[in-house]
Amino acid sequence: MTDTAAAPSADTPAPAPAPVPVPEHPHPPTLIAPVPAVPGKQQWGRVLICGGTNWLSLGKKGLPADPLSPDLPAPHTLRSLSNVKATGVYTSHSGCHAIVIDVSGAAYLFGRNSSSSLGLPASQHPSVSGQTPRRLLPTSLGAPQGTKFTHAACGRNHSVLVGDDGSVWTAGVNAHGQCGHPAGGEVGAFKLIQGGWARGKLREKAVFASAGVTFTLVLTESGRVYAFGSGEHGQLGNGRTGERIAQANKTTYDIEDEPILVKGPLDGKKVVQIACGQQHAIALTMDGLCYVWGFNGYCRLGLGHQKDVLTPTLVPQFAGANEMTRGAFVAAGPTATIVIDRQRMLLMAGKFKTSGAGSVGQPFTTFRYFAEIQGCKMLLAAAGGVTHFATAEDDDSPTGAAGIMTIAWGQNAINSELGLGEGQPKSTPKPVRVETLNGVDVIGLAAGQNTSFFLARPNEALAELPRFPEAVPAPNLCVVCDEDREASGEEALECEKCDTPYHLGCLDPPLQAIPEGQWFCPKCEKEFAEVPVVVVGLAAKKGVGKEGKEEGEPKKRGRPAKRKAEDNDEPEAKKVKVAKK
Repeated sequence: MTDTAAAPSADTPAPAPAPVPVPEHPHPPTLIAPVPAVPGKQQWGRVLICGGTNWLSLGKKGLPADPLSPDLPAPHTLRSLSNVKATGVYTSHSGCHAIVIDVSGAAYLFGRNSSSSLGLPASQHPSVSGQTPRRLLPTSLGAPQGTKFTHAACGRNHSVLVGDDGSVWTAGVNAHGQCGHPAGGEVGAFKLIQGGWARGKLREKAVFASAGVTFTLVLTESGRVYAFGSGEHGQLGNGRTGERIAQANKTTYDIEDEPILVKGPLDGKKVVQIACGQQHAIALTMDGLCYVWGFNGYCRLGLGHQKDVLTPTLVPQFAGANEMTRGAFVAAGPTATIVIDRQRMLLMAGKFKTSGAGSVGQPFTTFRYFAEIQGCKMLLAAAGGVTHFATAEDDDSPTGAAGIMTIAWGQNAINSELGLGEGQPKSTPKPVRVETLNGVDVIGLAAGQNTSFFLARPNEALAELPRFPEAVPAPNLCVVCDEDREASGEEALECEKCDTPYHLGCLDPPLQAIPEGQWFCPKCEKEFAEVPVVVVGLAAKKGVGKEGKEEGEPKKRGRPAKRKAEDNDEPEAKKVKVAKK
């Protein structure tokens, strides 16, 4: 039985007492853990990465390795975005690109640019480095001033961006109309979808998207679901595939490049979350009911059979009279589907490993629990190419306070995308704790085909994680005075992102001691500001406060500067002088 490829899942915070309730708003609780939020403060985190980083060679054989883009066996802070307050990170379980959205509504795109999936011509930009991600604003796509990106989705070779005004833009492969534009070829730059929910007197506001290989789903604020792309396996949910003989030995199927409303059993239901597998989908309603449709190989829909399902079909396990057994969170992988119920227990259907129960010959025909994590209070889940991740409450947090534990499992993770650490197994058939993230509160999960991403709240444990890349060219001496004052005992402070050193007394205003929390130099602090700031000498007057501490940062000292070994053969190691005031 053949399979195809595809998409991720995604974003938005939702306060939630125990047990996890279904959110009251169609913004689903994906990627931001349903833990109590601080009133009046937006949840955000730093982006972590593990697994493959050589985008062009991932999943391909015979291509040379790149020492500058190694496989990362443990989660690393992505240095290029270390100063970004991210609200969501998105990727595809069948693709090799990613999108990050920050608190200001900007998007950062990087990875493999197959079929122009990053909105750039693929012939000129086969990939975009994670060390220099593309930053994109809605206004660059013609949106009104003040519009922000709030959500994104990635398919195998296409991408979706959602604005806070309900607009949706797509780019990438469009052979089956999966970008919502007239089918054929590819959409080389992000283009606004103007059909479906965005048309007519009943114009609706899109709030969420999920992408498969050849189809895309969009969720509106009213809780309605729209689909577009190929109907080959019924993944459009419209009750038909349109299978027909086009010519000798060739069969074709319906293509809907105009978004169509998914009706039938979803009529009158308020959907709060959607997730796409390669060619199947699951929708969660306000009352905790789970509906599935599309390709059903390996019983991935959890209905006890392998027949494709052409219209949304209720999963009986989550439709009982006991509301605690209904769904609270859903996710989909290439060949499996995940549901977290209101008891905070994780269940899974389909194929998720290569041997034994849950494999090709013995898939989970209905949704089943994992004995290893049955006692955990689950929060989030995500599925990658061969990986699966979940987060749960952690009563044994090293800090002593209630924290978040990260769990992983999966076989054939050849790029170390489980993030279990140097010298540890690359794969495991059973759920295990990710020890490399002990003490790190992960509030977002995005599992890719060969790479995994996490969104983590700043705390002491996060600050101790390695950074990728480990080192960047940086001067040895304070860039303001260009003097060595170590003999006199004057401390220097190193920027968390660029490693540039500054004497405490050379800052404007000066600092009396190494500050608490992560510290970024004025240049990095202002790097992603909407209005460019000219940094004179060292700091804009309002660049660094007396504390030198970001809102929400932990009580931890900043990074004292370390002298780099001088190497006259390396031009980038030369001292950098900045004009003195």
